[in-house]
This record gives sequence, C-alpha cells and structure tokens, in this order.
Amino acid sequence: MQGIDADLLLKAYSIGVFPMAMSRDDPELHWFDPDKRGIIPLDRFHVPARLARTMRAAPCEISFDTDFEGVMRACAAPRPGAADTWINDGIVELYCELFERGHAHSVECRRDGALVGGLYGVSLGAAFFGESMFSTMRDASKIALVALVQTLREGGYRLLDTQYLTAHLAQFGAVEIPRGAYKKLLALAVAEPAAFHSRAASSLSIVSSMLGRSVG
Repeated sequence: MQGIDADLLLKAYSIGVFPMAMSRDDPELHWFDPDKRGIIPLDRFHVPARLARTMRAAPCEISFDTDFEGVMRACAAPRPGAADTWINDGIVELYCELFERGHAHSVECRRDGALVGGLYGVSLGAAFFGESMFSTMRDASKIALVALVQTLREGGYRLLDTQYLTAHLAQFGAVEIPRGAYKKLLALAVAEPAAFHSRAASSLSIVSSMLGRSVG
C-alpha cells in the first residue's frame, strides 16, 4: 500500500472509487469503481417488522464512535462459512487515521458490555460510505444499520453508499443504480454539510422514531 494515505483515500471516495484488499494477507490495495452501485435511499429505508419487534425488546446497547478500531478488527475476524476478509492491517491503520480526522465513524452494539455487533464507514460531506459490518449476536449488525440510518437522517446526510447490492441489504430498501447516476448523487452529497452525532442511543428510541413510515 505504498503511496496510499488518508488524503488519497478521501479523494478516491469523493469521485466514487473505493479500495479493497483481495485478502487479509494481500499487502496491496486495489481500487474499485463498479458499473452499478448499491445505495440505501435514506427517505425510503425500511425496517422489517420482525427486526422492529426485536429492537423494542432492547437486546443490546447502542453507541457511536466508542471503539472504532475494535469494530474494524471484529469485521476483519474470520467467520465460519464466510469468505476470507479483505480487511488487512494496512487498511485498519488507514481508516483509523480517517476516524481520528473525523472522516470515519462506527456504530457499536454491546450486550453486558461485550461487543456483539457493529459497522463502520467513511463520512465525506453529506455522503456516508458503509464499509463493513459484523455480528456475533443475532440481528446485532442489522440493529447497528438501523441506528446508523437514524443518525444520518438526523445529521442531514443525503447519500448512504453500500458499494454493492446484496439480499441482506435489499430487505432494508437498498437498490442498485448505474455508475453515472451514482456519481451525480455523490457530487451533490459531498458538496453539502452534514453532522454525524456520536452519542449513546437506545434501540427502543431509535425504532420508535422510525415507526409508521418505515416498518412493514
């Protein structure tokens, strides 16, 4: 990853390019600019009814930006039945620098003090680029996503980029759009201000604020 620093990462994100390593042991970063891009329209985010019921039971505590590196390393950890992670030590170091500069954020889910799920991503203007999520407790990563969306809405964000569309994300309203359309949305979003509010939250308060228009 020689020659790649935090400034270059931010420039890449601003034009719609993101990096990945091919495996945890790959010392190089590779740049991606897919023909189609996954996004979650923030005004059409959908909380599945079963997940809403789970969140009402408050199965975990939710926080923001309290253990960014811990979330990254949990996302990088091997998982049974899953492909090898693309997050190597160099990526952890680079994104932790973005976090220190206020351009990356994490959502943590804890149960009895232990980290059981979460996600992290990059923030630039009013655009948020979701990078990875993990869960060691059922639905913990989904709860983290709901918490993220509520925070982005409150902070005035315009774009939530998921890189690719997956069945997991489709249940929340994620869609796939052509590269050209994505880059138009991106240009508008990065030019706008937004604020990521790092504060404690309860799953009950989060899901209650989203009821009526997003639960089905």
